[in-house]
Amino acid sequence: ETTPKEIKTKEVPVKTEEKKEETTPAPEEVKTEATTNAGEGEAPAKKKKKKKRKKNKKKDKEEETKYASAELDNSKFRLLGNWPEAEWKQTEDYTIPIADQFPDNIFPQGEICEYLDANAYRTSSEEMREKERLLKYDYEAMRRAAEGHRQTRKYAQSFIQPGMQLVDICSRLEAKNLELIQANYLDAGQAFPTGISINDCAAHYTPNAGDYRVLGEDDVCKLDFGTHVGGLLIDCAFTIAFNKKFDPLLEAVKDATNTGIKTAGIDVRLCDIGENIQEVMESYEIELDGKTYPENDVEILMVIQLKDIVFMQEIAVPIVKGGPTTKMEEGEVYAIETFGSTGKGLVYEEADCSHYMKDFDVGTVPLRNGKARALISHINKHYGTLAFCKRWIDRDGFKGSHIMPLKNLVDEGVITAYPPLNDIPGSYVAQYEHTILLRPTCKEILSRGPDY
Repeated sequence: ETTPKEIKTKEVPVKTEEKKEETTPAPEEVKTEATTNAGEGEAPAKKKKKKKRKKNKKKDKEEETKYASAELDNSKFRLLGNWPEAEWKQTEDYTIPIADQFPDNIFPQGEICEYLDANAYRTSSEEMREKERLLKYDYEAMRRAAEGHRQTRKYAQSFIQPGMQLVDICSRLEAKNLELIQANYLDAGQAFPTGISINDCAAHYTPNAGDYRVLGEDDVCKLDFGTHVGGLLIDCAFTIAFNKKFDPLLEAVKDATNTGIKTAGIDVRLCDIGENIQEVMESYEIELDGKTYPENDVEILMVIQLKDIVFMQEIAVPIVKGGPTTKMEEGEVYAIETFGSTGKGLVYEEADCSHYMKDFDVGTVPLRNGKARALISHINKHYGTLAFCKRWIDRDGFKGSHIMPLKNLVDEGVITAYPPLNDIPGSYVAQYEHTILLRPTCKEILSRGPDY
């Protein structure tokens, strides 16, 4: 009678033991394998390596897809070169700042021109190379500003077309300029307002509020804007035209600008540059609507821009013969700009002013007008002694109307007005400009690009 009970009791533990024996070995084996391998440092390391490789491959694919092509067809413009395929770390919408594209802070150099004749020794001089090493920080700041200018104007060339309002062109260009250069008050930003002068207007025109002028197919448009990093300026301009009848005018001015750049160098007299520019310009003629026009230099100025926006000197040099005999010096930065016109080559000031700049030498002037004091405080914070325009005052958050306070500052001599400069009505003016640096070992055309 007891045997069945004993059997039952014996059978139950046997079954449970069998289940345990069947279920427990597998996890125990897994645990022992994992722990032994972890101790040896083999299996986990292999798994991590595989995961890292996959992640790196994904990152590489993402980088390949987010960068746009560097090519840009400029055939819609007259005498502007195309942008070829090249190494390019920019998106289709130009959203990556210049500094992020070059995290090592080594920015693209401009066009290098070696010195000749008496200055030829500079190319291989170790002393001159050492000077450049000491100035590397400034050079890279200027190159960053120059690359910002190149990419901003490439962006502008991608969307500019006839029928657009000038104010829209300027607003989009300026917004992208600020984004790419990572504007931060006086540390980096725009060097001056975007000049978008049309036909007989040679310079210093940008739309004010309520100006809805449109770019036409038969217009000759000068697009002139600048960038700066740490007060080191890049000033560069080109001419937009869609009608091939203006080709001789554009060719003459571009040739004259390149002649001025070629002539410029250490110990070169400024008057010699102006004479060479005039000689080239006057060798061209242009025929418009059956009438032949000689090319005339517009007596606007080539500017020497020294290195600091707080202490910025400008030496005005006519782009015709008979200028000053001052010699260019090592380390100077020049903006070589030439204007050619089918008019008289003389300009007068228009009434509706848009460009202004604080006079550095004016000192402290007591201002009774409270709004004028608020405006000059705004100007000091945002622009310093750099040029600005009325649109920027509104854009940069000045509260209230600025029209009367600005007039008060001009009347008091604190701010200088720079009205538009026009040749005779019906004439056409073209402009090209580049910034060059007279380095100890060579001449560098900082703003040069494939377009011009």
